[in-house]
Amino acid sequence: AATTPPAGSSLPTLFAGLALGSVAVGAVQQRRRAPRSRATGPARRIAVAADGQVRDLLLEDAAEPRFPILSRRPAPEGTFPKLPSSVRPGVVTGQALVDLLDWAKENKFAMPAVNCVSSSSINSCMEAARAMDAPIMIQFSSGGAQFIAGKGLDNKEFHACVAGAVSGAYHVRALAEQYGVPVILHTDHCAKSLLPWFDGLLEANERFFKKYGEPLFSSHMLDLSEEPLEENIEICTKYLERMAKMNLGLEMELGITGGEEDGVNNENAKPEDLYSKPEEIWQVYEALSKIPNANFTIAAAFGNVHGVYSPGNVKLDPEILGNSQKYIAAKLGLPAGSKPVKFVFHGGSGSDIKDIRQALEYGVIKMNIDTDTQWAYWNGVKEFEEKFRPYLQGQIGNPEGEEKPNKKYYDPRACMRKAEESSVKRLKQCFEDLRCTNVLGLGPIGKPENVLGPRRGGLPA
Repeated sequence: AATTPPAGSSLPTLFAGLALGSVAVGAVQQRRRAPRSRATGPARRIAVAADGQVRDLLLEDAAEPRFPILSRRPAPEGTFPKLPSSVRPGVVTGQALVDLLDWAKENKFAMPAVNCVSSSSINSCMEAARAMDAPIMIQFSSGGAQFIAGKGLDNKEFHACVAGAVSGAYHVRALAEQYGVPVILHTDHCAKSLLPWFDGLLEANERFFKKYGEPLFSSHMLDLSEEPLEENIEICTKYLERMAKMNLGLEMELGITGGEEDGVNNENAKPEDLYSKPEEIWQVYEALSKIPNANFTIAAAFGNVHGVYSPGNVKLDPEILGNSQKYIAAKLGLPAGSKPVKFVFHGGSGSDIKDIRQALEYGVIKMNIDTDTQWAYWNGVKEFEEKFRPYLQGQIGNPEGEEKPNKKYYDPRACMRKAEESSVKRLKQCFEDLRCTNVLGLGPIGKPENVLGPRRGGLPA
């Protein structure tokens, strides 16, 4: 039976975030202003018919598995046969996040962490995750977040970067449960110069936490690897103390990831800076572990490089991670074979499968992938253009006739869908490389129904 929603219900915020039609929003607001009885009974859901008429449908919450944000259910329902019971479909936060990361470490798999720049790339990630029966991490860089907000929006004081990340987060929250997968919602590299962006994100999390009892995001990353280690640890400690109060996770980086990504160029980094030392990792672990309710991961450098380079130009040394686990376990008096640290693998694109698998053995639970998925998305567009080039030279006229229309070919959804399919294909390989397949226990997906639009294809809701 449904229960009366708590004070400060999330409906107005989430309706706005989803940009529902004004008729439906008005109907919901009118319903919320009406007196409520505390007696239990069936929940109501607003529906807008094809003729524009608003209908108030009686539905039992427990019998309505979709669109929880439009019902009175306080949280996603259902669990996964193969995961800890705290992990549910949708965005994973708090204890569920801790349980999922620990589960990955214990079972020696890692989750792909994909940089997304649009709703299309976000959807590709969730589609791939469901197809592979696995959890996934969706993350935004400052530049990616700004692109989501729109390059025409002023970014003074990182306004657009904050707004874009929040917008992307709401999109993920609206759809992740529909895809039926757990999603870790994260932001990528934040250097010292980007701390105002980080501050804005924490403010958004605090507002969300005050209303709904959980942070908007699952975790955030601080990348102060270019600063002295003592300063890096000091700033991370300060922020984690604030984040831990709302069950928000932190990813920190020490050592430098080489290469170039999203405007951060470390192509000329000193070779020794590309490899962390066990003593340095212990300094980080010791300091952050003292914070009550601390949940953190460490992106230690073991030769990682952003981007894709010719074979032999990138020399990874995963043994650094293994030796660090031994060193820290000894410091903590833990049994041999213990892996106290949850490591993050940066620069996953183009990495050798042997290095990836070895890193999994040493406690890597997350691998970033960006360059390869960027290429995969573009390659889908490129192949679409090559295949239908004669149909893309004008609005009218193609090999089938001078007066034949080409709308179904130049409709942006046509090439974007091919880009999504190409991304999903590449991500499937990533899931396999990381042993992140058949993790949920849901089995194969069904055939999608009622799929509309050009170049039809998709998943069932």
